[in-house]
Amino acid sequence: MPVDLLDSWRDLPAAQQPDWPDPAQVGAVADQLAKLPPLVFAGECDQLRAQLAAVARGEAFVLQGGDCAETFSGATADDVRNKLKTLLQMSVVLTYAASVPVVKIGRMAGQFAKPRSKPVEVREGVELPAYRGDMVNGFGFTADERTPDPGRLLRAYHAAAVTLNLCRAFTQGGYADLRQVHAWNQDFVAASPAGRRYERLAGEIDRALAFMHAAGADPEEFHRVQLYSSHEALILDYERALTRIDSRSGLPYDVSGHFLWIGERTRQLDGAHVEFMRHIRNPIGVKLGPTTSAEDALALIDKLDPEREPGRLTFVIRMGAGRVRDALPPLVEKVTASGAQVAWICDPMHGNTFEAESGYKTRRLDDVMDEVAGFFDVHRALGTHPGGVHLEFTGDDVTECVGGGHEIVEDDLHQRYETACDPRLNRSQALDLAFMVAEMYRTTK
Repeated sequence: MPVDLLDSWRDLPAAQQPDWPDPAQVGAVADQLAKLPPLVFAGECDQLRAQLAAVARGEAFVLQGGDCAETFSGATADDVRNKLKTLLQMSVVLTYAASVPVVKIGRMAGQFAKPRSKPVEVREGVELPAYRGDMVNGFGFTADERTPDPGRLLRAYHAAAVTLNLCRAFTQGGYADLRQVHAWNQDFVAASPAGRRYERLAGEIDRALAFMHAAGADPEEFHRVQLYSSHEALILDYERALTRIDSRSGLPYDVSGHFLWIGERTRQLDGAHVEFMRHIRNPIGVKLGPTTSAEDALALIDKLDPEREPGRLTFVIRMGAGRVRDALPPLVEKVTASGAQVAWICDPMHGNTFEAESGYKTRRLDDVMDEVAGFFDVHRALGTHPGGVHLEFTGDDVTECVGGGHEIVEDDLHQRYETACDPRLNRSQALDLAFMVAEMYRTTK
């Protein structure tokens, strides 16, 4: 592929980009990023594409999740382990209770930038640029913190590298061994209904493993986990700088992450994000909100997946609990009729956000669960495959979303509201959701 095609996006309108004070400094930082080692490898991206092809065929299920917006300060062993522990527990619930292979994708090692509905934030008459994630500017409400700083692109790369190293160590070094299912739960089993339910399931897994061991079976897959990284490909200067030509195939891969997606606010067919993403070989996703028409979806397929390659394109649905049952069916029907083999994933978080009376932005777990239920209802009615869920959660006992078996009410939100952007499920709520999804998947099949 001609290298200049990788820069064709520069001639098109690019939404949600920072207003960098010094474009020359952005170029200098991009030059430095282009010389750094890849964060992921093309072969790993190909491996994920093959697994997502299985999802598109109805043979597997995606569990994708992590922070709304990662922070540089969160690139620590404890924070990464806690998120990974929650993802592993949810994966075990889905794999065992739903009897389905689970493709595990973290919103990790790159989710340092966020689109915003308004370019500025006003507090007590003071107007400053909106916080766009640690990759762009700081969270503190001062002119210095909120000024976009291209040097943060380099800090994002290094924080992603630390996070990926930790993930690889945990998932390949024994921590993810299925024999650890009880150890992942010791710290909160007594205090959480979801934890107690998980512990009962862990006991069943123990007995199954003991039987298999006695029968002489000890598959390698029981001892380690393949975890893929993902983030929204939002800041195009960063993504382009980390795009490399694979020595095996001569094709371009964005080596900032395995799976990259285009957001609801940046999926314009004539926009820079779609143009950039159509040239890279990674498996990619597009977020689709409630106003998406079937014609929009088909046009995106033509642009991003002209060869109709299974595993190449994933549609991530984010419509809201009240709209998914009406808005999703025409999309699934017409895309299926077109012969395209896309994976369908439900993001039940972003369409269900509201502001509590206290001023905190939050989500009701009941609404999140209802959108997932609606997603499954649509696929069940059409005979298509509900391919996965895309969630924002943390491994910590935060109080950011209301509801759950260990219930949080709106008056509790102030206790541990720690997100850098949108409200996340805590560990107990995430497990509640995993059990519900497992039950729905089993009944759908």
